[in-house]
Amino acid sequence: MIRPNFEKMNGLIPVIVQEYGTNEVLMLAYMNEESLNRTLETGLATYWSRSRKELWCKGETSGHYQHVKDIRIDCDEDTILLVVQQDGAACHTGHHSCFYRSLTDEE
Repeated sequence: MIRPNFEKMNGLIPVIVQEYGTNEVLMLAYMNEESLNRTLETGLATYWSRSRKELWCKGETSGHYQHVKDIRIDCDEDTILLVVQQDGAACHTGHHSCFYRSLTDEE
């Protein structure tokens, strides 16, 4: 199995999360080796919280789990694309995607 190069990225790698079926980008998170292993074991997206400095399974408190359909890695082995079936909202604001705003929209 191809493994991400965690050493290259000082222990954390970015994870782009994409919706299965629609290819919509839902969020960006970070994984360490332990969170990747937990994701592989459970089939539920588990990330490393940089602010809390702990593992967190997406949906643990909200019920908005991410069921992993595929895990892809880029050519440099330092970024993961996680393809998930999203339960409810991916964003903590309640939006389906964290990318619901445009920098170029006038307010």
